[in-house]
Amino acid sequence: MRNLLPHLSRTTLSAATKESHLCYRHENHLIMQKITPFLWFESQAEEAAKFYTSIFKDSEILSTMPGPGQSVMGVTFRINGQELIAFNGGPHFKLTEAISLFVNCETQEEIDELWEKLSAGGQKSRCGWLKDKFGLSWQIIPPILGEMMQDKDRAKADRVIQAMLKMDKIDIALLKQAYQEQ
Repeated sequence: MRNLLPHLSRTTLSAATKESHLCYRHENHLIMQKITPFLWFESQAEEAAKFYTSIFKDSEILSTMPGPGQSVMGVTFRINGQELIAFNGGPHFKLTEAISLFVNCETQEEIDELWEKLSAGGQKSRCGWLKDKFGLSWQIIPPILGEMMQDKDRAKADRVIQAMLKMDKIDIALLKQAYQEQ
């Protein structure tokens, strides 16, 4: 099973059963998601889960945990194959930029779409970071950024870093331009 983990991002995952939502089928093996992000909200867990599942593909609400009266205490949901739990825990703790969800975006169109949808009602920041209307931080980043920043030609990598530091939303064309400059 350990050998399958590096290939999961390239594999279409499907839920093995509705009752066991943290298990996925990959070829002939069941794989259990070992780590699940647990997001603490004051009282907007269900609203947040609905918002996130409306934005990402392969997304759905998997289950809800009832709270007092008619309220919802928690929601288990999937976005892009990743399971998360949203919990209404009250005002004791707040989401901060100390934790963020990192989204690999292959195209500029995907960056543009997620940037606008996730930042609606929230706050746009620098270097591909944003905070959504619930206070959850996201990084909307193309994999090519990491590849260029790790180039052995440090001059190329440094130009890319300098270009990125001037951006709010990441612009792939400007990164490539900085990378190719002489």
